[in-house]
Amino acid sequence: MRIRLLFSWSFLMLVCFILSSVIDSVLVSGQCLSDQRALLLELKSNLKFSNVSSTKLITWNADEDCCRWNGVGCDTSGRVTRLELDGEGITAGIENSTSLFSLEYLKTLNLANNAFGAIQIPKGIGNLSNLENLNLSNADFVGQIPIELSNLKNLSYLALATLFPEIQSLKLEDPNLKILIQGLPNLQELYLDNVDLSAQRTQWCQALASSLPNLRVLSLVKCNISGPIHESLSKLQSLSMIILDQNNLTEVPKFFAKFSNLTILKLSSAHLEGQFPEDIFKVPTLQFLDLSANVLLNGHLPDFPKGSSFRTITLDFTKFSGQLPLSIGNLENLVRIGLSNCSFSGPIPPNMTNLSHLVHLDFSSNNFTGQVPSFQKSRNLTYADLSHNALTGAILSTGFDGLPFLSTINLANNELSGKIPSSIFTLPSLRQLQLSNNHFSGQIDELPNGSSTLLMKLNTLDLSNNNLTGSIPKSFFQLKHLNVLSLSSNFFGGTVQLDAIMNLRNLTTLDLSYNNLTVDPRINNVTSTTLSQLGILKLASCNLRVFPKLKNQLNLAHLDLSDNKIAGEVPNWIWGVGGEVRIHVNLSKNVLKGLENPPNFRNLVVLDLHENHLGGEVPIPPTSAIYVDYSSNNFSNSIPSDIGNNMSYTTFFSLANNSLTGRIPESICNGNNLRVLDLSLNALNGSIPSCLVTTNSNLGVLNLARNKFSGSIPDSFPDSCDLKTLDLSENGLEGKVPGSLVNCTLLEVLNIGKNGIEDAFPCMLKNSSRLRVLVLRSNKFQGKVQCEGADDSWSQLQIIDISSNNFSGALLPTCFANWTNMMVGEENVRPPGDHLHFNFLDLNNFYYQDKVTVNIKGLELELVKILRVFTSVDFSSNNFTGAIPESIGNLTSLYVLNFSHNSFGGSIPSSIGQLRNLGSLDLSKNNLTGEIPGTLADLKFLAALNLSYNYLSGKIPQGTQFQTFSNNSYEGNSELCGFPLSIGCSDPGSCRDPFDASCSKTSSVVQDSTNELDLRFIFTGLGLGVGAAIMLALLAFSRKFRNRYDKKLHKMFLFFFPSYSFTYVRYDEMKIVEGETFEDSSSDASEEFVEEIFHSEVRGSYCVYCTKLDVHRKKAIHNLKCNCHESPPKISYSHTSSSSCSLLVMYH
Repeated sequence: MRIRLLFSWSFLMLVCFILSSVIDSVLVSGQCLSDQRALLLELKSNLKFSNVSSTKLITWNADEDCCRWNGVGCDTSGRVTRLELDGEGITAGIENSTSLFSLEYLKTLNLANNAFGAIQIPKGIGNLSNLENLNLSNADFVGQIPIELSNLKNLSYLALATLFPEIQSLKLEDPNLKILIQGLPNLQELYLDNVDLSAQRTQWCQALASSLPNLRVLSLVKCNISGPIHESLSKLQSLSMIILDQNNLTEVPKFFAKFSNLTILKLSSAHLEGQFPEDIFKVPTLQFLDLSANVLLNGHLPDFPKGSSFRTITLDFTKFSGQLPLSIGNLENLVRIGLSNCSFSGPIPPNMTNLSHLVHLDFSSNNFTGQVPSFQKSRNLTYADLSHNALTGAILSTGFDGLPFLSTINLANNELSGKIPSSIFTLPSLRQLQLSNNHFSGQIDELPNGSSTLLMKLNTLDLSNNNLTGSIPKSFFQLKHLNVLSLSSNFFGGTVQLDAIMNLRNLTTLDLSYNNLTVDPRINNVTSTTLSQLGILKLASCNLRVFPKLKNQLNLAHLDLSDNKIAGEVPNWIWGVGGEVRIHVNLSKNVLKGLENPPNFRNLVVLDLHENHLGGEVPIPPTSAIYVDYSSNNFSNSIPSDIGNNMSYTTFFSLANNSLTGRIPESICNGNNLRVLDLSLNALNGSIPSCLVTTNSNLGVLNLARNKFSGSIPDSFPDSCDLKTLDLSENGLEGKVPGSLVNCTLLEVLNIGKNGIEDAFPCMLKNSSRLRVLVLRSNKFQGKVQCEGADDSWSQLQIIDISSNNFSGALLPTCFANWTNMMVGEENVRPPGDHLHFNFLDLNNFYYQDKVTVNIKGLELELVKILRVFTSVDFSSNNFTGAIPESIGNLTSLYVLNFSHNSFGGSIPSSIGQLRNLGSLDLSKNNLTGEIPGTLADLKFLAALNLSYNYLSGKIPQGTQFQTFSNNSYEGNSELCGFPLSIGCSDPGSCRDPFDASCSKTSSVVQDSTNELDLRFIFTGLGLGVGAAIMLALLAFSRKFRNRYDKKLHKMFLFFFPSYSFTYVRYDEMKIVEGETFEDSSSDASEEFVEEIFHSEVRGSYCVYCTKLDVHRKKAIHNLKCNCHESPPKISYSHTSSSSCSLLVMYH
């Protein structure tokens, strides 16, 4: 019975609902008033709109009920109350539309997203007194917002925002914001994005607080308002949405945490600074927080309570720091989190796995450590970016399993290792996989059957800069939708057929450079000779011997075939690849001997031919070129006289290291955009054209070193001089240092060494606050090294070489007082690998590498990469007198100190013992007296010491490093004694000279004692002799024992003398190998070979921090396992797993 009644009741309710719907439909459709229809039809006829864009106006039919028209709504009386014509492509007809302004019952008017042609908002809209919702956003209205809008007393929603303020510019000046909103007391939502409110730049808070007590939504993006945000805004307790992006607000007020209804807070790019109030994170209703792009805003993430409402947290490009709290796992509703480019550190909490609703995660460019967490439970995840951190370990094999929507995985630039899990290649929605710049190793297996079908969406695969081995999986070349394939800088081997690559029809970027690959350029299938989308092709170091067939690649914009074995002539068709596209061509480091004449360079932007065997005349570069490098070839004769006429857009031009003669043509001065000009290492002569520095104020690097220039340095550096590097060394220049060089206030490197310049110390450079390298060596400078008013000068100086001149006088204690860059403490250690260079084309990451020749450890070395941590002071071979100032000890980061060949007197300053970084100390050939300070024994990094030919006396200090130096370090000091000298130092009461008369008594006692025969001495000697004989026999006749003995002895020796762990030799033109790799040689011939190469001349590129001299100071010994980019005192002599040399030297 109950069931029957329930069914009857349900049926009755359904009938009532249907009848009600029919009745409502009849009522609405039957009540369209004729006058309302007429007004709407008149409005349509007056409006100009796009038939393509329109989805509403175009459907209006006079024969139908107007209340049923798209975009129209009526009340029960048939009066039009809603008109929504947004996005209709309306361009005109609204300015004086009496039909629109006569719709007096309108409550909602939406004209957004149209193009009314840069007109003012019609004043007639103010007649629609019943309006509650008005949306005129992005409708191409401009100018002053009319005061008539303040007549809309019932308005609760007002949107006048614009997306393109440069084109659509609205403003509130007269009336201003305060006057407009005074007449809108019921306003609850206000959107004025990109409306100019500068008339009330600082009073906007007071205006809002006094007139809009019910305001819930405030959106003022890029309105030219400024902070600080006034406390009067705290009165608006109904605020739930605050959007103030792209203004100048300075700080976030603490009272924001008291808005109990706040759900959205967006303050991106608002020039915020200081500390972000942590309590705002604890507002229980807050769902969306965006503080991104406030680079001076500090803060930490708090402990999040359970049940938090957060759905989006965006802190990208701020200074938020600290570790992520474990409570981040409580944000169970979180959909999006962005923490990129902050300063977060520590591990990523494992309970991130609790974020089951997570869709977007970006933790890139921080200092996160530890393992990559598992995201298995985040089944909605589409984007995961953890790149540019310090994450370590292997990727969990199940870390990304079961994520059907994941489209982007970016783990690039970390320290991840192990194999790449094959499960990653089975994600069905994967579009981008970026694992570059890690330590992944091992082979990549062929993709599982069907994976190429699953990965149909994959368009980016970047595994570059890892340690991957084996062959490239053939299945990679079946991923038909790949746009980017980058596998460079690994250890992939085998042969790759160009035919296989041609199957990837959508490929835009291919990079196989720097592997152990051989690319076979032959194409057997003539029908597949074109990758129509290919824009970037990099095959550097791929064992190519001929040019690949690329004639038909019409979109190729970047071609890199460098570091191969391509010989012969460069064919002209190579310059035509890319069609009309401006292209980048790099053919450097091959064995090319010529260019097909005449070379038709066409649309080249980058032309790199350095390190080939090209000869003959220098080819004229194309007019379109911005980068031209002809260095290290065999070009001869003179530089073409008209070469500069084609260099109006050129920013980089190098002819260094060729065989050019003659003068620099004046036409080069026509290169008004030149940033780098390098003509060094040639045989150019004559004077330096003054126009090089006069007419080109953009020039940042001028390198004319190692030529045969004569005359004086032009004294015509302009007031707007931009030079950062000026290298005129090793020429025949004379005269004085030009006074106009004072205009080059950006100068970082000045090298005029090895010329004939005769002048005093260049004190005019005392205002060059950025100067880092000053080389005046081997000239005719004279006088004292003193400059008046130089109290704050040269604070950035890190290398100064004034050796081999005629400087004289005493060094004042204040001489080194300003060189603060050499006083850097451990807390201010510079970033690893930071080195001097000149960026001249930031868009392409091109930079010019500064280099300089210095004297280190008795050798003349060319630093081809100058780390900012490297410091050197060389005052040798001058006529300095007086004592060495104790203040030299303040230069605590100094690495090289050379005061040799002078007339310094007094004692060696004990403060030198404070130079914990010191690697080379040369005080030889002076008049130094007294004992060697014991503090020098604490210099653990000292690799070269020369105190010879002074008047030092006493005992040589004992220390780990001092025991490694030979007699040569101390010779010419007759009063020194102790190890390693053969002259021992007497203990108290003993005799240093056995022939001294005072020692006669002791000598006679010793002589008398020897007359008595003591059997203990006989048996002791006999035992030692037998043991030694057995040891010698084993060493002579047992190779196995001999090898084991060598190893044990080596370990023991290293224990007592750790600096001798530098036992490495160089045996060919490019490679450096460990000496120990030969110790298991199977023949005496191989041992002789090791001996031969160990004593061969040492040339090549090395890391200066990882290099020392042998005990005879005749050759360099290099530690391959040293991490040279670290600060010197941090270097350990223990074995490490890798070498990372950043500061290179060339031995001469």
